[in-house]
Amino acid sequence: MSHYYFDIRDGQALSVDEEGLTLANQRAAEIEAALSLADTAKDLVPSASSCSLAIEVRDDNGPIFRAAFLFGTARSND
Repeated sequence: MSHYYFDIRDGQALSVDEEGLTLANQRAAEIEAALSLADTAKDLVPSASSCSLAIEVRDDNGPIFRAAFLFGTARSND
């Protein structure tokens, strides 16, 4: 079991996870990050053209991976 922290980056702003979660392995942390990202993204109000949201996962030794949601729109020339 390892302890993972899920920091949320919304554009340039960073919310640091001070508590974290104890999970069985990195795969469990990947699933937790993906579910959390999807849950957060559904409430996101995108700007006129694009937005980004990421969960940066770390353990006591430092960064491990980053799960990101990118949203962009483009208008057709019709």
